[in-house]
Amino acid sequence: MSRIGIFVSSVQKEFATERKAIRDFINNDPLLNRFFVVFLFEDVPVKSSSAEEVYLNEVRKCTLYVALIGAEYGFEDNDGISPTEREYDLATELKKSRFIFVKDILAKDRHSKMTALLKRIESQLVRRKFAETTELTAGIYASLVQYLLETKNIHTGPFDATACQNSSLEDISEEKVVWFLQRARNMRQFALSNETPVADVLSHLNLFDGDQPNHAAILLFGKLPQHFLISSEIKCMHFHGNEVGKPIPSYQIFKGTVFDLVDQAVDFVLSKLNRKIGTRANGPVVSEEYDIPPEVVSEAIINAVAHRDYSSNASVQVMLFADRLEVLNPGNLPNTLTLSQLRKPHASVPRNPLIADPLFLTKYIEKAGTGTVDMINRCRNAGMKLPQYTVDGAFFMTTIWRNTGGITGGATGGATSGATSGAILTVRQQEIINMIHQNNRISYREIARMLDINGSAVIKQISTLKRLGAIERIGGNHGYWKVLNSGASGLSE
Repeated sequence: MSRIGIFVSSVQKEFATERKAIRDFINNDPLLNRFFVVFLFEDVPVKSSSAEEVYLNEVRKCTLYVALIGAEYGFEDNDGISPTEREYDLATELKKSRFIFVKDILAKDRHSKMTALLKRIESQLVRRKFAETTELTAGIYASLVQYLLETKNIHTGPFDATACQNSSLEDISEEKVVWFLQRARNMRQFALSNETPVADVLSHLNLFDGDQPNHAAILLFGKLPQHFLISSEIKCMHFHGNEVGKPIPSYQIFKGTVFDLVDQAVDFVLSKLNRKIGTRANGPVVSEEYDIPPEVVSEAIINAVAHRDYSSNASVQVMLFADRLEVLNPGNLPNTLTLSQLRKPHASVPRNPLIADPLFLTKYIEKAGTGTVDMINRCRNAGMKLPQYTVDGAFFMTTIWRNTGGITGGATGGATSGATSGAILTVRQQEIINMIHQNNRISYREIARMLDINGSAVIKQISTLKRLGAIERIGGNHGYWKVLNSGASGLSE
């Protein structure tokens, strides 16, 4: 099946970031990537043809036309017409499906010719406003899914975008919507006022499927989300040892919206962690230091709630042990991401974009694609073992190791504290030492699989660690690894 062409029209310089975000979002989304291919003029190799000939020819070839309308009108030809207006007129003449997204700015800041074009567009089409890139990509996502449904390319939409059966606007909590508006305005200068009707808020956030709230709407603002989606609850457990055992000393099942679930689960974990209370020596505020940084706990739980597979009958599980925190959620990584990519900046591929956007607007999540890296950096700065990300069957798990050696901070504690001294370890080498601490009989093949690198790379790293005196092998092929008390410490990028 040939993919459906999308032409993105805008003043290129003004929307350079947004244009790239649209392309990358569609290319990385498992559903949209199957059906659509994006044309950006800046991606075209240099040709002898005129620029106007190239972009107008691409408008003719495309099936869908997407326009971004902002402040600038752009370069004007001899007739005083910009490429954006030429492209729109041709798309209209050829009866292309057109989607218009308007940057939410003051009218006085918009070029007079762009204002005139916008008025002409508004007389013909419904347009959507956006303030942030995440709002734009969420709007693109909703529009393209609706297009696929209308053209029978798909018969049911992604789970977060499809109607929540037997739900209605009566199942949406006005109180929770008002809370969202207040926080989104404070955190991200969200455009809608606190008095905006509930239906208008849901419409703005693409939370309707026809005239019915979709699953994302119920999960975000439902009065009783678990009445419709029982497995959307979070199960939190605390064990005194390092293994699962019964009876469970503390076991809570939390219900509510995704915001409620995150807050309750984070509070549960923080209430069980060891902490050190500081003094007022450096100021009037008394500091608190936990054996896992609170920001890391929050990020792990938010990721699980935001990216879980809500069509699964399984729930998110949060398990706190004496030596670690495990956060397990149903759902695998997208095909475009690997475990090793999670350890460095990567493209955001949200499983549930319509849930991710309100989480961003309320500052529960920050810039997309950085959460797992932030967790690694915070653990490193606290002198802790680095977090571990694994996939087991249909589940994704984040493991965060507690600072069991004492709450001391610093940049050279954690897994290597007391184990090595002298030279500098790379992040990859510390990851291997962490794995040996967890399983001293781990094989080269297991290390390669967990780090998503080839066997020769593992052999090279192990050889370096041996040479540094950080580890040694006891007992040959049927033996085990031993982390030594001399050799190397610290971290190097």
